[in-house]
Amino acid sequence: MTGTVIIDSGGANLASLQFAFERLGAAARVSADAREIAAAERVVLPGVGSAVDAMRRLRGADLAQLIPTLTQPVLGICLGMQLLFESSAEGATDCLAILPGAVHRLEASARRPVPHMGWNRLASLTNDPLLAGVGPEAYFYFVHSYAAAPGPFTLAPVEYGGPLSAVVRRKNFWGVQFHPERSAASGARVLENFLGL
Repeated sequence: MTGTVIIDSGGANLASLQFAFERLGAAARVSADAREIAAAERVVLPGVGSAVDAMRRLRGADLAQLIPTLTQPVLGICLGMQLLFESSAEGATDCLAILPGAVHRLEASARRPVPHMGWNRLASLTNDPLLAGVGPEAYFYFVHSYAAAPGPFTLAPVEYGGPLSAVVRRKNFWGVQFHPERSAASGARVLENFLGL
């Protein structure tokens, strides 16, 4: 088994994610190889950009069928979390359908520009190993224009013109809408917890 594998989804945050794991003393390989991903102890699905492009890339690498069958801990980050849902309004694209529901575009207002960019706190936290040691005072860094409404698999919402899913889980699949690799000590704690799953 290979330790942690970061799926090469074409996003610009791959190197920063690797560095974040290195700071925690863990090596993480970037790969689009289905066999290597299937054999990994844990898998990270990152994402920066559009759902349409990301799903096209996953399908082209025969990963869209593989990912929902994984049984090891999987962490979707930002767009990677959104891809865990059934569909996204961004290009009306079908996603991985691991979580029920759709991802919608945020509505902009004078007080709430889109994208939602910057530091924000989680509104409440469900007891879960991924969030161990994360308190209500913890801030995380968000950059996104699409989001999922809170549902039965939401572990923690964030408020931005109403509640949005910030952390989700279904079985061995977790997702975070924020960027833990850019969220200082709070994000490092989440990644450290993931390494312990």
